[in-house]
Amino acid sequence: MQTAGADAAPTTDRSAPAPRADIADARRAPQPWTWVTALLAGVLLAQLGTMMVRNPNFEWDVVARHLFDTRILHGLLVTCYLTILAMAIGVVFGGVLAAFRITANPVLRAFAAGYIWVFRGTPQLVQLIFWFSIALLMPKIGIGIPFGPVFWEADANAVITPFFAAVVGLGLHEAAYQAEIYRAGLLAVDEGQTDAARSVGMKPMTIFMKIRLPQAMRFIVPPTFSQIIGMTKATSLVSVIGGAELLFSAQEIFSDTFQTIPLLIVACIWYLVLTTVLNFFQYFIEAYYAKGATRAVPTNAGTWIARRVSRLRPRGRERTEANPK
Repeated sequence: MQTAGADAAPTTDRSAPAPRADIADARRAPQPWTWVTALLAGVLLAQLGTMMVRNPNFEWDVVARHLFDTRILHGLLVTCYLTILAMAIGVVFGGVLAAFRITANPVLRAFAAGYIWVFRGTPQLVQLIFWFSIALLMPKIGIGIPFGPVFWEADANAVITPFFAAVVGLGLHEAAYQAEIYRAGLLAVDEGQTDAARSVGMKPMTIFMKIRLPQAMRFIVPPTFSQIIGMTKATSLVSVIGGAELLFSAQEIFSDTFQTIPLLIVACIWYLVLTTVLNFFQYFIEAYYAKGATRAVPTNAGTWIARRVSRLRPRGRERTEANPK
């Protein structure tokens, strides 16, 4: 008969999880090259900060004086309007093009492919100038029956203002990119889940809304917000056709005062504010659709702030065995 003692075989606690390799790697002490690169980055940042503070040509007093100038704020509002309207066109029309791309109709597929080929293959600035100069191609713009009577007609120069041309040019250009983002997101969803839902009798629209779209949003949200941020900065191209957006407003001021660098810094500050706010919203939307996924939401300046704000929200009482509800 065996007795429990020193000669007994050791037992292992199977309930204790084994240490994961990735956690061990994450807790590993920093390598020497990490400290070297951190030191070099710190030196460069210190030199840059010293140069920005001591160089009088930055004229920070001028920056502070014009940061909330009425003309700058008006240009900022126009930039926001352009971004919202152009992205609305791009998101809606891009969804239509994506549906055409994955449909069984070869005519609609060819139309969507041709549209995406043209609008992604030509520069955005060229498209803006083209729409602003459409009066050279069509002096009159009208609505009517093809090859029949015209019900409404107007002078193209009166209709195609810089703002209108900017919205149309930016929106139609964005639609081509959004269509590919949608298509990539939908194709990333496993077809096996769609087949399983179809086998239990779910309708195609229900399958799309309940299964395909929620999972595709994990792949659609990050590049879409990148496009929104890119659109916010792309509105600066509208200054070429005379659109009164943020950069154009700054140009109007420094063309009178000849203080070019300070006014460009003012424009950069407001662009950074807008993109930081967009990053802030991206964090919450991406975190919502990332529920159940193994990947983590990437960190940047906006998401870092969003995470700190989310931690300030009061948490509910934790459930205990004595009070499970």
